[in-house]
Amino acid sequence: MAKTKQQKEQSLQVLVDGIKNSKSVVFANFQGLKVLESEELRSICREQNITYVASKKTLLKKALTDAGYDIDTKAYEGGVAVVFGNEDEVAPAQTVAKFAKTHKVVSVFGGLLEGKYIDAVKVTELSQLPNKQQMLGQLVGTLNAPISGFVNVLAGNLRGLVNVLNGIKESKV
Repeated sequence: MAKTKQQKEQSLQVLVDGIKNSKSVVFANFQGLKVLESEELRSICREQNITYVASKKTLLKKALTDAGYDIDTKAYEGGVAVVFGNEDEVAPAQTVAKFAKTHKVVSVFGGLLEGKYIDAVKVTELSQLPNKQQMLGQLVGTLNAPISGFVNVLAGNLRGLVNVLNGIKESKV
């Protein structure tokens, strides 16, 4: 059933708002996915607070133009899924790349990062970066390393003292 003009305008507004308000956006081909596979991808996106929207290329082109981008969507083959990352810049790229590994019909066309268009190669590179939580964990580990080293050095001195005292005790017995 064809969409009414009001439904198209509502879809357009969702796309424009998503493009303007997201930290990163990924455009991917989802055509050829079965309904269950598509629902699986939507579920994964919901779990990670990522928005997944299927769109026609003409509607996406209009949304991109309204958001201030000049991107040719005619080069995209098949249906276009738009994945918006609202909290983490890396999450949409990681999610689509991980899903594409098990579903060969999914391919990345490109995306938007910090207000600039990036091609599929850059999206793939972005997907290989650690996400925000992993980066914070690495930062905490790096900040904690000198303190942990200092504690280990002090504990080593105490261990050495205990070993010497234990050796003296055993030699006296």
